[in-house]
Amino acid sequence: MARIMAIEDDAAAREALMALLARAGHEPLAPAGFDALASQVEAAAPDLVLLDLTLPVRDGVSILRELRASEATARVPVICVTSRTDELDEVNAMGLGADDYVTKPFSPAVLLAHVEALLRRSATGAPAARLACGPISLDVASAELRGPKGSVELTKNELRLLALLIRNAGAIVSRQALMAELWGQDAFVDDNTLTVNVNRLRRSLDEVGARGLLATHRGLGYSL
Repeated sequence: MARIMAIEDDAAAREALMALLARAGHEPLAPAGFDALASQVEAAAPDLVLLDLTLPVRDGVSILRELRASEATARVPVICVTSRTDELDEVNAMGLGADDYVTKPFSPAVLLAHVEALLRRSATGAPAARLACGPISLDVASAELRGPKGSVELTKNELRLLALLIRNAGAIVSRQALMAELWGQDAFVDDNTLTVNVNRLRRSLDEVGARGLLATHRGLGYSL
């Protein structure tokens, strides 16, 4: 059983989400209101957050940004659930650290598949180890990437991507393998979502002084 907070301003939709989660064996939570949402998430310490992007008071994207900026909530898995269909919204959400994105209307089975896949990835975690490739080193336990120009803390998806790439350094890792590492074989994920996550990892590598380390092999995949 996982504690899942449903941040949804439509009361009927929120109750339906909570009922769906309860039937699936989870403990559904709801915020007391839409002020100080990041603080409410920190206090509730959920295992996963379902975040609507269209909220009163503040936009859901700004809430996501605040969650990722706080050490206490930076690694809480977040699935954005929204009626927005603009691809830019998905790119923005994933770029800010969302772990997944589901567009309304959705079937309950599809949403639960996303939830269960993300919970499995979060529960599996990564083994405590330090990996290295060329000028960089990765502390898997703390998600800290170090390079010639300093260090940066990676998001959960960046961590999983980079760990897999380092373990296969010198070889091309297919897009299919990377998507399976991030979302599992049974997840419903748009291929563009992987590109967003890879680009975010590339920016982190650039930030620590490892520009050019991550290579793209068009039609094949990526390598270090």
